[in-house]
Amino acid sequence: MLAKLKTFSLLGIEALPVVVEVDVSPGALPKTVLVGLPEAAVKESTHRVERAIVNSGFMRPQDRVVINMAPAELPKQAASFDLPITLGMLAGSGQFESELLESYAVVGELSLEGNTRPVKGALSMAISAAQQEGLRGLVVPSNSAAEAAVVEEIEVIPVASLAQAVGFFSGALEIDPTPSRLEELFEVYAGYEEDFCDVRGQEMAKRALTIAAAGRHNLLMVGPPGSGKTMLAKRVPTIMPGLTAGESIETTRVYSALGRLKPGQPLMAKRPFRSPHHTISDAGLVGGGSTPTPGEISLSHNGVLFLDELPEFNRRTLEVLRQPLEDGVVTISRALNSTTFPAEFMLIAALNPCPCGYRNDPRRQCNCNPPQIERYMGKISGPLLDRVDIHIEVPAVAFKDLSTAPPGTSSHVMREQTLAARTVQERRFAETATRYNAQMTTREIRRFCRLDDVCLEILRTNVNELGLSARAHDKVLRVSRTIADLDGCETIAPAHIQEAVNYRMLDRALWT
Repeated sequence: MLAKLKTFSLLGIEALPVVVEVDVSPGALPKTVLVGLPEAAVKESTHRVERAIVNSGFMRPQDRVVINMAPAELPKQAASFDLPITLGMLAGSGQFESELLESYAVVGELSLEGNTRPVKGALSMAISAAQQEGLRGLVVPSNSAAEAAVVEEIEVIPVASLAQAVGFFSGALEIDPTPSRLEELFEVYAGYEEDFCDVRGQEMAKRALTIAAAGRHNLLMVGPPGSGKTMLAKRVPTIMPGLTAGESIETTRVYSALGRLKPGQPLMAKRPFRSPHHTISDAGLVGGGSTPTPGEISLSHNGVLFLDELPEFNRRTLEVLRQPLEDGVVTISRALNSTTFPAEFMLIAALNPCPCGYRNDPRRQCNCNPPQIERYMGKISGPLLDRVDIHIEVPAVAFKDLSTAPPGTSSHVMREQTLAARTVQERRFAETATRYNAQMTTREIRRFCRLDDVCLEILRTNVNELGLSARAHDKVLRVSRTIADLDGCETIAPAHIQEAVNYRMLDRALWT
């Protein structure tokens, strides 16, 4: 007999439909043949499947079994094929009959005793299932059901074992679909423990971070060790608007495909904050591998990527950030295919002003000579620095600020300012693909960042003095637009231009 089941194969973060065909026919000796470009994990599944069948109380087919996974040219490399292969063998050998195999797709890994184990990419598979005509739902392991149930358009049937799956398809067991709990998940997981009021002093840095979060601008902090750069960066997600349902699903898909979701948390409800070590490789940062997988910039999608000790990173590794910073996506090309991953993140970088870290610190002596400082700063290329909108200095905090100063500006206050500016941007870009001031095109800059004669003269003078590039010129205008939005102004005033230019002063101070 021939049995057909529908399932999915994960390629990057996309789930592609696969048909599992199982033919059980009489043969002189029992033999199982697996075809359709299976990788090692799928080839090994035949041994798991056979023991799961026996240990679940079913009969192992004593015939020739041919299992084909179509399309044949698509590599299949996950253990999520265990359950559809097993059900196909049981249906093909006549141990159960079902009319539901056409209406439900199946994914799941099996243990030797026949219990199901969670699979990677359950959310992407549910999204793909919702787009397939004729599919009512998706049968998944119980531990992956809450994640897949985020997609409300299909039924998600949880099964804890092979026996439950057979019972459902044969009609002997009714299993209620797992309900979607989007609102409840956001209520439970959307809170932050960090708060900007924990950071004493650094009010100027907080102002710059508020501007960066309001317009989603990239930011660079320069300061001595212990001045609070890492504390400030870790608290940036607390002042950004909460994830929308669409953004949450986009981000969760990446974490789900890599198996990075926390146990019991089927949905990313907070903006991600990623801080990779400076020894990270190119593939670890942007993604890669023989079968492309997402890197840190995709794990930071809709969140913050923090690069601490920026000059310690390999220069080539930093250079691969240039294209994703501009495009918001990263494409990994291989001989057989290319895969595109989302990479819309806010970049925050931190570094010391010199190798010892104490240049311009009035309390400590710097022992670095000019050639050492030039080599240290020369690890960061001009084109990469050009893509950072805001550069700020984070000085050491005075003792009086640490011991007696009242708590600083809180995340709640800063978030209210950010939300007000984002509301203005939503109205401004309602009819375009742009979402934030940092994404404005050249045409939109000319339309929304018009300057009067005074502002134009201030900008001209500073561009000539600092030697800013055309890209840096546009970034000054974008930052000026965000500052004006925070102040509730329709037009850009001279004070807004001057403040935006001040955030480019490190161009001259350290790199020229």
